[in-house]
Amino acid sequence: MLLQTREITKIFGGHKALENVTISFEAGTVHSLLGENGAGKSTLIKILTGVYQPTNGQIIWQGQQTFINRPKDAQDLGVNVIHQDRQLVPYFTGLENLFLNRTYPKNKLGGINWSKMREQANALKEKWKIDITLDKPVYDLTPTERTMLEILRAMSYESKVLILDEPTASLTDKESELLFSLIDHLKKENVAIIYISHRLEEVIKISDHVTVLTGGKVTASLQKEEITRERIIHHMTDGKEMKTAEKSSNKQRSSTLLLSVKKLGTKDKKVEDVTFDVHAGEIVGMYGLAGSGRTESMEAIFGLREKTTGSITYKEKLLGKVSPKQMIKAGMILIPENRHDEGLIMSNTIRHNMTLPILDDVSKAGVITSSVEGKKVSEEMKRFKVKAVSENQKVAELSGGNQQKVVFGKALLTNPDLYICDEPTQAVDIMTRNDIHLFLQEQAKLGKGVIFVSSDIQEILEISDRIIVYSEGKTVAELVNDRIDTHTILDICYKHQKGEK
Repeated sequence: MLLQTREITKIFGGHKALENVTISFEAGTVHSLLGENGAGKSTLIKILTGVYQPTNGQIIWQGQQTFINRPKDAQDLGVNVIHQDRQLVPYFTGLENLFLNRTYPKNKLGGINWSKMREQANALKEKWKIDITLDKPVYDLTPTERTMLEILRAMSYESKVLILDEPTASLTDKESELLFSLIDHLKKENVAIIYISHRLEEVIKISDHVTVLTGGKVTASLQKEEITRERIIHHMTDGKEMKTAEKSSNKQRSSTLLLSVKKLGTKDKKVEDVTFDVHAGEIVGMYGLAGSGRTESMEAIFGLREKTTGSITYKEKLLGKVSPKQMIKAGMILIPENRHDEGLIMSNTIRHNMTLPILDDVSKAGVITSSVEGKKVSEEMKRFKVKAVSENQKVAELSGGNQQKVVFGKALLTNPDLYICDEPTQAVDIMTRNDIHLFLQEQAKLGKGVIFVSSDIQEILEISDRIIVYSEGKTVAELVNDRIDTHTILDICYKHQKGEK
């Protein structure tokens, strides 16, 4: 056995985040950790990487007890983690990021030996079969390339255990397949993979073992032949029946046109020719491969990205240059893809995050009325079942799913008529994902419009009334979601990517 946690317990104040957790990780296997947000997965990973110390219990490394008192100790053992939030410097090249926190090779004059760096980088790429360009700045790399760069950097430390935290969260199905091929190669090289994902289909596909955590305890340990969707959900929900969202039927769509976008283009050319409509009472799914312009077009509609061509009509009013503040006031809200940087102020409390867009509504003569603010926040926390100590807890201390619930609570407080949801279920557990689907379907039944952007094609098919397909900054197809399958949508994407008609 390469790595084992033995009766690990972690207590924060009076709260047990982990209780008597025993898990074994074998070399050359993929071991997935599953559980709802707040189940203890992140706490366990932080103990294995030296960020936290266990209150009780032992860590066993190759049969001997070891102490991981700091991240450097984990790295020295060969335990490395690829975080959900990429730990890369955006304005550095791939090569410069690869050598972060390492001693750069020097030339005879004492300067950086760039050719030696490239030689070492190419050797790593060859060894681990990772084919990415290292000359571009990170901000120009695709999500897949950034993930591969992080893995390459981790393997440069001779990783024996590689922890992947939501590695496919922003990847399309095709891009995920590239990652899975790399994982298969790492397995063959006897690397142990600890895999954390809320996408059950991929967990079932690649896992050799699955451990389910519930409330900080191990509630199931499954071998490959035992890993099924039904069994996983049964253990994650503690055997309770889960109310599931029904596939949209489009019956509630009205003739009222909320939003009409015609031939939209942006100054940076990320969006070139986007056309679609959204009616009251419908959910419109947006799908496209990486770099297709979905997120960028949503930002342009909401006033975050400069529009240069085309028109946007909202509630029968032709929009000129707009700001997010104006759009919120007009009844439009954006749930951003990156909740940490764009959806929340991580150092602020739940209370202060939720009421940011409605400060005028909870203030009198420029002073916040605490009782009014508190009542509104309390109602949304209850509605979205936010798990927190109190409304005054910092959002940085919440699990990813609960952070996303805060984002939705904040959105609902603005009383929008149109929700623009960009990857709203990214990296949240299956229960939270289902709650979000139910909420959006309920909003559609109330006559609200919903735009739903997702890289998960199956999710698009589950929730959408109509589907708009993007390719290279353009909308290339509009499909009514009736007997449509994944192959139909992907075929459209690939044909347009190749320039076919």
